[in-house]
Amino acid sequence: MDSYKEIFQPFGKSSKFIFYSLAIGLLLIFGLFWHVTTSSGLIPKPLVVLSSFFNIIQTHDFIEHLFKSLGLTFEAMFFSIIIALIIGYLSVIPFFAPIAKFIVKCRYLTITGLYFIFILLTKDADQLKLSLLIFGIVPFFVTSIVGIIACISGDEYNSCRTLGFNKWETLYEIIIVGRLDQTIEVIRQNFAIAWMMIVTVESSALSGGGIGALLYRYNKYNDLPNVLALQIVILLIGILIDQLLAQMRKELFPYTQITAKSDY
Repeated sequence: MDSYKEIFQPFGKSSKFIFYSLAIGLLLIFGLFWHVTTSSGLIPKPLVVLSSFFNIIQTHDFIEHLFKSLGLTFEAMFFSIIIALIIGYLSVIPFFAPIAKFIVKCRYLTITGLYFIFILLTKDADQLKLSLLIFGIVPFFVTSIVGIIACISGDEYNSCRTLGFNKWETLYEIIIVGRLDQTIEVIRQNFAIAWMMIVTVESSALSGGGIGALLYRYNKYNDLPNVLALQIVILLIGILIDQLLAQMRKELFPYTQITAKSDY
């Protein structure tokens, strides 16, 4: 009984069974609320959407569009990681610091307002979508990397000086290697941003296909069951990849799972 009281208290502890029971319960409540509030017929009921969901994932058209979207997202992430890490690591050099700060501020720019410029700078739809996605990811990625560097304590730098490291060795040991686990967490967070943006980017260039183009087609014909079903697909794939990245961090850096015991 005490274990159930814990879930209603700050810093309370709960078992995996209780956690998943609560998650399933909330999901059922949401489904019931959805079913009851859609009596007008304008929004499809949960069972209709689930039926569309199972129909969509079995079609060859969906599989083709899905792999195009995943391929584009991973390619954009690859280039974004390289660009952002270089800019982030170089931000500790005074000459490059203003560049990093400028890119951080660019996260407030919207893709829509610069769409025409990207059309002029790219050759085809694939390059256009890739460029838009990279432009959308890099500022957030650099912001996270710069934030990680800013949180490093002076004691760590002093330790490197004591050990006789030069400035480049200090950069490598403390920032690059020493924060690699946090870098993977940043990649995980920014993948969520990229996966969220993929629909908008692909909707801007329909000729290349992808989930965004497929969703645009369903929206165009007001096919709400398929629209909502595709949203569920996007959500589930995002959660799956997020968990894979979290597991990768756990396997590569087991010490990140060690937490201090609370006194409560």
